[in-house]
Amino acid sequence: MAGSHRSSLAILLFVSLVLRLTWAASLETGQDEAYHFLYTIHPDWSYFDHPPMLRSVAQLGITVCGGWLHPLSVRLGFVLLFSGSTWVLYCWTSRFYGPAAGFYAAFAMNLCAFYTAAAGCFVLPDGPLLFFALLTMWGVSEALVGNPGRILPWIGVGLACAGAMLSKYHAVFLPLGTLFYVVFTPAARGCLKTPGPYLAAAIGFLGLLPVLIWNSQHEWASFAFQSARAVGWQLRPQGLALMLFGPMGYLLPWIWFPLAAILITRLPRLRQTTGIDRLLLCLALLPLGLFTAVSCFRPILPHWPLIGFLPLFPLLGANWANRSVTEPIAVRRWLVFMTAAVVLMATAFVTQARFGLIRFPFRDPCIEISGWDSVAAELQIRGLIDRPNTFLFSNHWYESGHLAFAIRNRIPVACYRQGDARGFAFWSRPEDWLGKDGVLIDEEASPDLIEEYRPYFREIQALPPIEMTRGGRPFRTLNAYLCLDQQRPYPFTYERKSNAVAKTE
Repeated sequence: MAGSHRSSLAILLFVSLVLRLTWAASLETGQDEAYHFLYTIHPDWSYFDHPPMLRSVAQLGITVCGGWLHPLSVRLGFVLLFSGSTWVLYCWTSRFYGPAAGFYAAFAMNLCAFYTAAAGCFVLPDGPLLFFALLTMWGVSEALVGNPGRILPWIGVGLACAGAMLSKYHAVFLPLGTLFYVVFTPAARGCLKTPGPYLAAAIGFLGLLPVLIWNSQHEWASFAFQSARAVGWQLRPQGLALMLFGPMGYLLPWIWFPLAAILITRLPRLRQTTGIDRLLLCLALLPLGLFTAVSCFRPILPHWPLIGFLPLFPLLGANWANRSVTEPIAVRRWLVFMTAAVVLMATAFVTQARFGLIRFPFRDPCIEISGWDSVAAELQIRGLIDRPNTFLFSNHWYESGHLAFAIRNRIPVACYRQGDARGFAFWSRPEDWLGKDGVLIDEEASPDLIEEYRPYFREIQALPPIEMTRGGRPFRTLNAYLCLDQQRPYPFTYERKSNAVAKTE
């Protein structure tokens, strides 16, 4: 039976990999992805938005592809890493619940829009975080439940946690969740008298060193930005609703509902729960509880709490494995339905992004991942990319990121926005652009914005607008201006002590 599940896992890995490679090659980069591409252009200890693992994974794909810059090459490392995440989840779950549960847990993760697409395909920190978080939780399970008292699992925990810390700040919930379990589980407190947890903590702390070094060199700008997003005292009931139901859109209802049901039904019996079940629930409770509290006062993004759902996948796999014995036909039909739904939704998204066949009465959900290649082509036709002593800029960090990737960084790109230039505020000095001509490309270039820029240039000339196209049809218009001979440095360095750091664009 174990062999059949390993064969099924191999099929899952292959089919998932082929589909995600196809999606990665078919879509232009999204706004975060294009911006994150610039991490590979600016090697550093860490970055304003995220720790440095994101750059390493993106650079891996570019290097493997021989320096070829294409959405597929930049995404390749993330696509491959998700296959590793699927394998880790299978092994971890199989270790404690059996191979059938391992396969179903891995299958369930591949049916989630967020994990399969965002973490498993796109250039986002969630990809490496997912991989190292799963490794960390597997290691913690071994150290506290599977093989308690041994020091080797704790070394693995430290190494995996260091990788998670290098991936995304959300990794802090891994040691905190582990501590939560140890403190509230009398049988586990004995580990605090052994060197294992402290060795793991010391190794894991190494993952924070690059982040600490970068922040110490930049007035702790990244920590200020991230902490400003999580504090505040204005009651926001709508934020609680977003926290409770927002993850449903990312996980998709057929995964979110059973995960939520596991949490709701098992919480009242947490005191009586022991072993691996108790550990998984504790790892889930801390981030979910904290983000629930924060959402009542500060806006959060719907995917932030998802690290709290991750420890529940082994429990979901075990549930599906049990049902596959008692209701095999129903489970098989349900899996076929979910798989078909995910593939159809992904196909519809790719088709809409590439061709824009549907005209929505509201904002097109694919609009941010379409059309920037056509902008680069138009800039090339106008001779603005090869124009000497010229740089491109916009008023938004994400549009500047799109421009940089669309032109494959052939000329410099800046972001002129006081207070929120994100990483652009650290990748050059204001005086670097003096005496150069800037080409402003921005969808929202209002007269007030032009007047804001006018004192910094000798002259600003309006250029013909640029029509963004997909499928050969225009769907969006960008304003363009030629800003001649920059006279004064534009103060785009971060206003680290202003309210600007709290923006969540």
